[in-house]
Amino acid sequence: MPAGIQTGNNTYESSGVDIDMTRFVQKSLVAALAASFAVGAFAADPPKTAPAIAPAKPGAAAAAPAVPIDKNKVSTMVGMDIGRGLTQIKDDIDIKIVEQALEATLKGEKTALTTDEALQVRQAFMQQMQTKRVAEQKVAADKNKSDGAEFMAKNKSKAGVKTTASGLQYEVEKEGTGAKPKATDTVKVNYLGTKIDGTKFDSSYDRGQPATFPLNGVIKGWSEGLQLMTVGSKYKLYVPADLAYGENAPGPIGPNATLIFEVELLDIEKPSDKPAAAPGAKPAAGAKPAAATAPKPAAKPAGTK
Repeated sequence: MPAGIQTGNNTYESSGVDIDMTRFVQKSLVAALAASFAVGAFAADPPKTAPAIAPAKPGAAAAAPAVPIDKNKVSTMVGMDIGRGLTQIKDDIDIKIVEQALEATLKGEKTALTTDEALQVRQAFMQQMQTKRVAEQKVAADKNKSDGAEFMAKNKSKAGVKTTASGLQYEVEKEGTGAKPKATDTVKVNYLGTKIDGTKFDSSYDRGQPATFPLNGVIKGWSEGLQLMTVGSKYKLYVPADLAYGENAPGPIGPNATLIFEVELLDIEKPSDKPAAAPGAKPAAGAKPAAATAPKPAAKPAGTK
């Protein structure tokens, strides 16, 4: 479903700071010092244009490399992969010391730290980074909550904007003539999800394919908003954080973010229909119906729970 819409234990919403930091350190510290780091990083994030390589048939001669390679090029590639893995902690390390430790480890020479000492440093660093991340998240959450409240207070007085009892605001851009979906229905929609500053985080239009998802599987704002619409309608939904992702929004969205969705209700799927899986994760962040590189849509569509 669109990243940012669905709810549930999707990747974005269920991953806590501990999990994030563990993965981060494994990639940035452990993998960066291993000769296999480059291969692992390359496999995990291959060039988008890299062609698939069919397995060689038994007895067939080895195919020539797609591009000419030599030791210098391979070394450069490995260095680039390691550099990308260390980007997030570049201000916390001395690259010269990293190079010294890498060289000593590859040569099997004595390093400045023993294996046990390195483990203790790694654990302490993880804790330090976790504490820093929590503090940054708190600052972002407080700011987003304040900015969102201010935005919604001003927005509700705009001509054409209506407010429901839950605090959801919506604007009718086009009224359809079809049926209205129920909370248990599965709907097909096109949508665009943005933050209040205009930053786009999810869009079915960009994927070139409508999203299909159950209304009981997206964020509250999406579920409520879609039930106000008739097939053929296009609404703009203004979703406060408590009806979106709250503090557990995907990274591109941020904690306590108020979200805006332009939604076209294309159809209500019949029980016998087999809807095609929506590209990406659940719809727009916080979406209970992106971002989400997932984001109920997004994991419910952006704006889903």
